[in-house]
Amino acid sequence: MKLLKRLLILFCLLLIFMLSATAFYFYSIKHMPSANEILKANTSYKNSNAFKLVVPSLVRYSAQHKMSNRYIFLVDMHIASGKNRFFVYDIQKDSIINSGLVAHGRCNKEWLEGRKYGNEVGCGCTSLGKYKVGNPYSGRFGRSYKLFGLDSTNSNAFERFVVLHPYQYVPGKEVHPAPICQSDGCPMVSPIFMNQLAKYIDSSKGPILLYIYDRT
Repeated sequence: MKLLKRLLILFCLLLIFMLSATAFYFYSIKHMPSANEILKANTSYKNSNAFKLVVPSLVRYSAQHKMSNRYIFLVDMHIASGKNRFFVYDIQKDSIINSGLVAHGRCNKEWLEGRKYGNEVGCGCTSLGKYKVGNPYSGRFGRSYKLFGLDSTNSNAFERFVVLHPYQYVPGKEVHPAPICQSDGCPMVSPIFMNQLAKYIDSSKGPILLYIYDRT
């Protein structure tokens, strides 16, 4: 009898979780930003000094290392987590063509205040630097992409299992001034945005360069 009660409680909890996840997913779809909102935000970032300072060297790096001649991914950690800070740059169009929210590492804390970075195995922090976006795989969060750190600041990314992956609790639209959830070091994005990124990655003739940086 006790076992039956426990199973019933477990089933109810699982049902609540599934219903909550489904409701959140459809809420994200309903509240996706409009095309005009996205264009305005992307234009603002493209005109920023941060963009102008980092992009030319990234384009050269991508070409020199035979990476994608079409796309570069940028994550500007100076921007609050509740705002779009993952940008897709189209080299050929010289334009930011997409953007979305992305979570950062909590450095093994229940909640990380401010910004902190690390590269040590087990640190749970975001690692700054250039990454090569690798092959896709099916993991616990769905279709994800392996990441290879290309700098001394993120050289342990692969060993740390730092990957680009979706997470159902990352919103599909900006929520600033509220923050979004935090990760164990992975750049997590919403499932909707991950589907969009996958199209760029899968259609690219070479591996895409991802650059996570902070302006300070």
